[in-house]
Amino acid sequence: MPRQFFAHVEAWVFDLDNTLYPPEIRLFDQIERRMTDYVAEALGVAPDEAGRLRRHYWRRYGTTLAGLMAEHGLAPEPYLRHVHDIDLSGVPADPGLGRAIAALPGRKLVYTNGSREHARRVTAARGLDGAFDGLYGFEDAGYLPKPEAAAFAAVFALADLAPERGAMFEDDARNLAVPHGLGMRTVLVGAAGNAPHVHHSTDDLAGFLAALV
Repeated sequence: MPRQFFAHVEAWVFDLDNTLYPPEIRLFDQIERRMTDYVAEALGVAPDEAGRLRRHYWRRYGTTLAGLMAEHGLAPEPYLRHVHDIDLSGVPADPGLGRAIAALPGRKLVYTNGSREHARRVTAARGLDGAFDGLYGFEDAGYLPKPEAAAFAAVFALADLAPERGAMFEDDARNLAVPHGLGMRTVLVGAAGNAPHVHHSTDDLAGFLAALV
């Protein structure tokens, strides 16, 4: 384990969905269904077309909401409330992950393209409430999505974070390009990655973190 590559890290930044919980929980399935329902209702299109638009906007803009805002002028807050109104009863707590995060030196932060309230609810369901020094959502980035550089700049400024002394954990390799360019140590969670902006990859976040300390 390349422990020495993290010796300088003073701020640990974690994405939320499919990063702080494994994709096998299928929590994002609920979110995607609610996204599709919202798109269909807001734009007056059939569910199949709404699903196509949801995927198209995610690929082009980084999030479905960013596409809806850019192309249709939709307000973000009603969308965020709708898509994150999900059932968390199937989300298990992860004491091992909690211990691994608690043992990290320095500050621990969550930065998600979802809402801050969504981050609060999911971290609580995982037994990680109180584990983080700050939770940052789409609203904190000025409603700009990762992977846009301005989104990272806004959140890192709010967090008073020096990227060259930070590490970023993400399940989407696209969202590691800007942190890498800022000098952060980058870790792709849940999949192998060989992109030049991905320093490390792991399918066991708790084990990876535990090995660092």
